[in-house]
Amino acid sequence: MAAVLFMISRAPSAAPATEDACAILSQAQVSAALGVAVDAGKQIGPSNALCGWNQPNDPSHNGKRAMLALYRTLGKSSPVERFENGKIPMQGITKTPISGVGDDAYYIDTPGIGLGLNVKKGASSFQVRVYGFPVDQIRAIEKTLAQEVLGKL
Repeated sequence: MAAVLFMISRAPSAAPATEDACAILSQAQVSAALGVAVDAGKQIGPSNALCGWNQPNDPSHNGKRAMLALYRTLGKSSPVERFENGKIPMQGITKTPISGVGDDAYYIDTPGIGLGLNVKKGASSFQVRVYGFPVDQIRAIEKTLAQEVLGKL
């Protein structure tokens, strides 16, 4: 199974140029990072906060794919609070700090979901997830795509 998940959290006053997750990364950027052709990004769910890029003709989503979710304030939790809450230790979930990406970042390995990269910059934060590659390659692709997202903040 191959996938990439991007989640961006933003405080209302620190909104990006667009609130549409599909506009944050281009089809070409995702294709280049994954090393395979992907379809144009498509909204996932009722909000424009989550976008997915899939390999063509892959209705089962078993191929390489990418997702980007823009985090927004949820209840009383700001996007940065949501990022920080993600650091809270949980049994069975491994969280590993990474330097050189945004203001703060960590990998989160969730059984059944996979490895993700959570990144915070200023009042914004996001998560990148990649599936279908060896773990070391997932980390590299997630970091590459995170840097692309950071360029839009």
